[in-house]
Amino acid sequence: MYGALGGPRLLLRRLREVMAEPVSPQARLDKIVVHIAANMVAEVCSVYILRADGRLELYATEGLNREAVHNTTMRASEGLVGLIAETAEPLALADAQNHPSFSYRPETGEEIYSSFLGVPILRGGNTLGVLDVQNRARRVYTDEEIEALQTTAMLLAEMIASGELQSLAEPGADIALGRPRTLKGSALAEGVGLGHVVLHEPRIIVKQLIAEDMKQEMARLDKAIGEMRESIDSLIEAGNMGPGEHREVLETFRMVAHDRGWLRRLREAVATGLTAEAAVERVQNDARAKLQRHPEPSMRERLHDLDDLANRLLHQLTGQSYVATHDELPHNAIIVARSMGPAALLEYDRSKLRGLVLEDVGGGSHVAIVARALGIAAAGDVANILDFVEPGDAIIVDGVSGEVHVRPAPDVEHAYAEKARLRAKRQEQYHKLRDLPAVTRDGVEIELHMNAGLLVDLQHLAETGAQSVGLFRTELQFMLASRFPKMSEQERLYRSALDLAAGKSITFRTLDIGSDKVLPYMTQVEEENPALGWRAIRIGLDRPGLLRTQLRGFLRAGAGRPLRIMFPMIASLAELEAARAILDREIAQLKRHRREPPSELKVGVMVEVPSLLFEIDDICRSVDFISVGSNDLMQYFFAADRDNKRVSRRFDPLAPPFLRALKQIADAARAASTQLTLCGEMGGKPLEALALLAIGYRSLSMSAAAIGPVKAMILSADLRLARALVMARLNEKSTGSSLREGLAQFAEDHGIPI
Repeated sequence: MYGALGGPRLLLRRLREVMAEPVSPQARLDKIVVHIAANMVAEVCSVYILRADGRLELYATEGLNREAVHNTTMRASEGLVGLIAETAEPLALADAQNHPSFSYRPETGEEIYSSFLGVPILRGGNTLGVLDVQNRARRVYTDEEIEALQTTAMLLAEMIASGELQSLAEPGADIALGRPRTLKGSALAEGVGLGHVVLHEPRIIVKQLIAEDMKQEMARLDKAIGEMRESIDSLIEAGNMGPGEHREVLETFRMVAHDRGWLRRLREAVATGLTAEAAVERVQNDARAKLQRHPEPSMRERLHDLDDLANRLLHQLTGQSYVATHDELPHNAIIVARSMGPAALLEYDRSKLRGLVLEDVGGGSHVAIVARALGIAAAGDVANILDFVEPGDAIIVDGVSGEVHVRPAPDVEHAYAEKARLRAKRQEQYHKLRDLPAVTRDGVEIELHMNAGLLVDLQHLAETGAQSVGLFRTELQFMLASRFPKMSEQERLYRSALDLAAGKSITFRTLDIGSDKVLPYMTQVEEENPALGWRAIRIGLDRPGLLRTQLRGFLRAGAGRPLRIMFPMIASLAELEAARAILDREIAQLKRHRREPPSELKVGVMVEVPSLLFEIDDICRSVDFISVGSNDLMQYFFAADRDNKRVSRRFDPLAPPFLRALKQIADAARAASTQLTLCGEMGGKPLEALALLAIGYRSLSMSAAAIGPVKAMILSADLRLARALVMARLNEKSTGSSLREGLAQFAEDHGIPI
């Protein structure tokens, strides 16, 4: 029970006053434990802080020997304090010395105390330390007292997170919150990024913990809960969604949002004197601490659901924006997010971006493709990255290994700075290859083209020596706009692109939206498998006005000059004929209005749906060129979602079945004398590009950053030898799972940089 000092609300107010006083960190901490002990009617109050070396150090005490401060340490599993740190759960004992985890420390003088109450100091579910009180007499601590100590621990967590206590640490004994961490993910985009953390979805910082009016806070909480329930109900009921995984996910949200136990804990937290925001943070802290330590992976996966619900409540309570303010980006920003769409990444100022770290996104996603196009280092599948970073933390992204170094040690930072300098030096060497023709050692000439999607990308045409823009992703303009761009706006963009290309051709791909490329102003269609659903040319054919407007913009922009138009996601010859018919009508209208047509019009298709392999001869005879989209073709070929990390790495593009399919396309194009280019990510990787050249590809389109490494490979390769190796493997009855290992050894043996 509490003494006559007014209970937890008065304690929180007094602690707030102490935290505002202009005193040293140690003096502030000493005052805090005195106030807590007095308020809890306890003879002892102690604060232990978790250090970077995994030990708990006594930082302040009222009641124990003062000489023990900063001298008493224990492992994070040792004693009662260590048990609390390990389990992240409160512990209340009437007879502490008979508990099996009790550890006697003679320097503290605590042998005279019987009862013990301790709680973890949590932030984001991570243990930062332990706060405890002790009494000589045996007593049973009430639930109200446990709640009060947990609430007080939130203030201490804020103090630790501010970095104020770091000044009290002895050399080599840094507090855990600021310790360096190395996390392993998967590589998304090559490069090395050194900079500081910017959270894509900033955390809500709860500044007001103490409620002025408990009834008002309870009403605010209930209102926010009601609004959250309504939004989830409307998501489920809108659009007449059928059964599927998407509905199961939303039903899980609804189930948790209506969970009586969760709601009871929120209201109990408010009843202790917290604001509604602080109550949500407190309950979520406890949930995170428990679920992060749960042995069942399925339970740990529920953590994301709870996080999302807690964030919904906090944003509704505070009205704060979900997205970082782009105007306040540092000049060396590393964006950190759970997941992100390609449009969101494009909204950031690319001149300030140095890297991207994602928790739930794999290398085949569209945001990874955009990161590679922007030339920024990126890593994905970095588990729980959001739990380990604070805004402004120093961070290094290794886009080659997928490693992420948070608050790196000076030697690690120095090593990566040197690595970045060596990479820049290599880029200079690639730049020297710019004007050399891409010809193999045995005299085979290869065309290298560049993928683009924004006008600013076109400056790389001259820098890289690319022969043309082999793929211009027109959807990026739509994704950045707040509404459908008008035909005149599209025309201006395409004309500007052609002007900037300075005579080099551009292959414009018609709008490829759908799947994870969502337009915010377009009504979304809920689909179980959006990658297999209503996207790309399917939308264009079902909404011909949209396709006609874009084609008209192309034709007007290309007046008097050569123009290349490519249709994506074609699944049959009939779809190609339907799209071509719409284009022919636009050409006829152009002539009727006596507008100048393009001097030459080339029409092509992207081969990315396996069904086209069974019509490939007819397709080749019906178009001027074909372009293989290896990203989608591979995911459809193996039925492996490239955004699903459980299956995306199961299959290799250098597997014989896929290479045979690619060779079939190359053979058909050669037989029909149809221009052939591969514009997927596969063409931008030197080893994969070597395999493509060996099976007959002579034109590749890739990101600007990939052109130098691929050209260096071409200049060093003897294609006759590479073709002999690859074809021998493809002609074998039993070819194994992949050519990767054998081809890599071949490249090493022949001095081919890969």
